[in-house]
Amino acid sequence: MPFVPQKLYYKIREVCEIVGVEAHVLRFWETEFPALSPPKSKSGQRTYRPRDIELLLRIRELLYEEGFTIAGARKQLRAEKSTGASAGRETAKEQQAAPDSDRLSKVKAELENILTLLDRE
Repeated sequence: MPFVPQKLYYKIREVCEIVGVEAHVLRFWETEFPALSPPKSKSGQRTYRPRDIELLLRIRELLYEEGFTIAGARKQLRAEKSTGASAGRETAKEQQAAPDSDRLSKVKAELENILTLLDRE
């Protein structure tokens, strides 16, 4: 489900609920992902913007759903940023699946040819 911003800034507790991780995880990710650096208020509280939350949701997706390591997720985010793939991005698994499905189609066609040859005998 895509994130729909309802205000300009969110506190860390609100972001934890949106992203589905604990506050210490968010703080750790801030140290590991250079693109993630929420500004702090005058009182020193982190204030997350909607773009920060979108990035956090993408990081969570890479780490928890797609199984990337921290370094792999960092590399993937850099690649997405350089290609501008954030709008209509395909996951690494989807990109890998396309050549595999082509190969499977070719193997299937070849097996069908072999089967028709065997049926003739």
